[in-house]
Amino acid sequence: MGQLEGLSEYLALNYEVSVFDTAMASKKPWQMHLHGCRSIRAVVLENRKWDVTVDVLDQGREEIQKIQVKYLHPADLGESMKPLVKMDKKVQTLNLEPILSPHKRYFVKNKTLFPLMKEKEVLLFTLLEGEVLRGIVLDFSRYDLTVSLKGGLPATILRHSIYDLRNKRGRCFLKSFQDKHRDWEKSPLYVS
Repeated sequence: MGQLEGLSEYLALNYEVSVFDTAMASKKPWQMHLHGCRSIRAVVLENRKWDVTVDVLDQGREEIQKIQVKYLHPADLGESMKPLVKMDKKVQTLNLEPILSPHKRYFVKNKTLFPLMKEKEVLLFTLLEGEVLRGIVLDFSRYDLTVSLKGGLPATILRHSIYDLRNKRGRCFLKSFQDKHRDWEKSPLYVS
């Protein structure tokens, strides 16, 4: 059985890293896009296993369950980000809620993400409420992945908020499709 060269080393360094730790360490406001089409500008004060305490600008402290967060980015990029986020009306009309059970989520394997990141493949991430972010994976962990959007703007997508993942040609990279097609084995990084 083969493996992807460099994947285990990458995961050893990055797998347990959380964007909420990064946001908290920055002490700066982040724009958080939550389920229910709610968006807040907040400073992360505390990062716990299932939720975060934030200071919402002009509103005060709030506890937010991580499952409610779809994606986030530094707040100062807010206006630049708006035109880069498109909507898939068909997915939007499904009125999907956060998926509590990890076994029922639309999962993307690490061995699928790693070659896509290394090869700088342009991808379309469709989220549960229909948002579509187009970009290149810069980094990923167990919990989230950071994508470089047009102009190099970084957005971090929580893995639990992904509904679909495809490239520009429409190739699906969800686990349900890749378990059969195994595109990672076609990567130059794959060694048997």
